[in-house]
Formats: sequence, structure tokens, C-alpha cells
Amino acid sequence: MKVSEMSIEELKDLVAAVVEQKLAEILGDPDWGMELKEEVKERLRVTSKAEAEGRRGIPAAEVARKIGIDW
Repeated sequence: MKVSEMSIEELKDLVAAVVEQKLAEILGDPDWGMELKEEVKERLRVTSKAEAEGRRGIPAAEVARKIGIDW
């Protein structure tokens, strides 16, 4: 598809995707190459297992409400 054939929304989406990709290339991941602490690894294992079993954590909106953030 040519740019001239795109709708305004399609063009906006394309520009946003390109900008996001370029920023990721430039900035990179600041945590790249760092090691996770063993307790963080264990917490991730527990969370992944719970999710695989269909159990969910606390919804983000509920957490936000509890700490006083308008969601």
C-alpha cells in the first residue's frame, strides 16, 4: 500500500510504530545484560506457574484504587 492510499489513522499508526521502533533502537534496554536476583527469578517462576494454572493476581485498577490513583 502506498502512503497516498492510507487513511489518516493508518498513517498515524505507521508513524507511531516507526517512532517507537527507532526510539527502541536508539535507547535500547537499560537492563540488558544485568542479572536478576534469585528471589526475583523465583517470584517470576511462581507468577508464571499461577498464570499457567489460570490463577490471576490483583487487577491493576484495584491496586490503583487502593493506593489512591485515578485509573
